[in-house]
Amino acid sequence: MKKFNYCLIVSTVLLLLLSCGRHKPAEQISGGEAVPVKIQALNRGEQQIVISATGLISTDDETVLSFKTGGVISKVLVKQGDPLKKGQLLAVLNLTEVNAGYKQAQLALDKAKRDYTRASRLFADSVATLEQKQNAATALAIAEEQLRAAGFNRAYSEIRASGDGFVLQRFANEGQVVAPGTPVFQVNGGGSGGWIVKVGLSDRQWAQCRVNDSASVVTDALPHEVLRGYVYRKSEGVDPSSGIFTVFLKLKAERVSKLASGMFAKARIFSSHAGENGWSIPYDALLEGDAGIGYVFVTNDKKTARKVEVKIQNIGKDMVNISEGLEDAKYLIISGSPYLNNGSAIKIQ
Repeated sequence: MKKFNYCLIVSTVLLLLLSCGRHKPAEQISGGEAVPVKIQALNRGEQQIVISATGLISTDDETVLSFKTGGVISKVLVKQGDPLKKGQLLAVLNLTEVNAGYKQAQLALDKAKRDYTRASRLFADSVATLEQKQNAATALAIAEEQLRAAGFNRAYSEIRASGDGFVLQRFANEGQVVAPGTPVFQVNGGGSGGWIVKVGLSDRQWAQCRVNDSASVVTDALPHEVLRGYVYRKSEGVDPSSGIFTVFLKLKAERVSKLASGMFAKARIFSSHAGENGWSIPYDALLEGDAGIGYVFVTNDKKTARKVEVKIQNIGKDMVNISEGLEDAKYLIISGSPYLNNGSAIKIQ
């Protein structure tokens, strides 16, 4: 019995010694395992400014057509969505009143010619004065101009297509009374392929983009294509109704048959404006962001993670431009951030 107890005590002591003799793993720091992460060195440099915006697809020759004179619409020959050819007749007014005005101007011109001829003969016979002859000549010139104006109004009592394209909207119908200049059609030159995207920008974004800056555009109509374009015009004033500045992007689209005026589009403008000195970091390194403020994890000793607040300049497709917050950091943690807390131990992969 004593021998058995002695063996049991020896075995217990050996187990305790083996247990106490085990070494603590290298990654066991402060009572927790080190989180495997990937890092990259932080180098400050000039950022590329990428401006993201949304807008509507249109054409650079979108036009609202109307009658020069007012009256009753006699005929409307096209409907919304119809294709157009240059010079095609679209609508006509009832010309009863217009023709009457033209006829009156013609009769007034005939009378002015007779009066001038009579005054010239009387002046030659020394019966009429020079003033009377000059007044007759003036009345004749006025009558000629009045007839020309009446003819012009009669010619513009019909609407013809100014170019090839499509009818986007029709605002009036036959029998409707319209005033001079009242919109009747909205048309565009969609058949010519001059597509543009109108995007709205803030004042800061407007100042950052320049004419001829490159741009990319995506739309649901062509889900697997990125349309290339460039900035070809900038508004020189704010839109009073929306409070934003309008920038026009010219598309270099080949498949114009798949586009239509009014389609929604997302655009990215690659500014040639000199960017600020900051840091470009991978999108995955940014934990969260709100109102231009975000958070990332950094390390200086490659052993401990530190959470810092950064100021976001802008966000691109794959990179985020940071303007402030990384001045005292040497390395950025680009993988494993979701598993970290401020002060967490890390293990570099």
